[in-house]
Amino acid sequence: MNLDTSELLRWVLVETSHPGNVGSAARALKTMGFSDLHLINPKIKGVANNPEAIALASGAADILESSSEGDSLASTIEGYTLVLGLTSRDREFGPPAIDWESTRSLIAATTLAGGKVALLFGPERTGLDNEHLALCTHRVWLDANPAYPSLNLAQAIMVCAYTLRETLARNLGGQNALAKRAEMADFADPAAVAAMLEHWREGLEAIGYLDPANPKKLMARIQALFARSRLHKEEIDLLRGIAKQMLLRK
Repeated sequence: MNLDTSELLRWVLVETSHPGNVGSAARALKTMGFSDLHLINPKIKGVANNPEAIALASGAADILESSSEGDSLASTIEGYTLVLGLTSRDREFGPPAIDWESTRSLIAATTLAGGKVALLFGPERTGLDNEHLALCTHRVWLDANPAYPSLNLAQAIMVCAYTLRETLARNLGGQNALAKRAEMADFADPAAVAAMLEHWREGLEAIGYLDPANPKKLMARIQALFARSRLHKEEIDLLRGIAKQMLLRK
């Protein structure tokens, strides 16, 4: 596998409860040739130094030591053109859903073009919530037993890392990398989309279309509408221009 390609991938664990799962995740990533591990609001702070995490990392302590621990998911994925939320639960709103097999091809094409990819895994008990998924470009599920689709966190990461390594190791010839690189560079990252949606919320309140005391599901529906297409940077600018005009009506 091309090392430069693997370095374009970020593995993000959100609000992980058990240090052992963090250690096992680090082991899985190192075994499959990945290293960029980020921890968002782990239940136990300083988890990289936790004895249980170190024990279950089993030789991958360097991945733990180099991991980043923070409290802002938005800043962790800033600049990433593809942000994938791994969850088995269906959602009424949120980003478009895609199966893991199709996702692997999308990751390969994105990284080949120089785009950065983040994979998000949620808390063990509840998984990613809607607020986390709001920052994702896609909701991704693994093909598992429909009657019992639940995977241990470290197991899910190993499945993804192993199959993704296979995909990235294949010959991806025949694709026009330069053209795809330009296309990927033009996509707005999820943080920019989230900021635009907040601008729209303020604008819709200003013109009286959104009642802040009774918002219902209006913003969730608008978010889902935009999520169905990959917005480009110039489209974000256009939409923020509309929101600015709405605010001038206030």
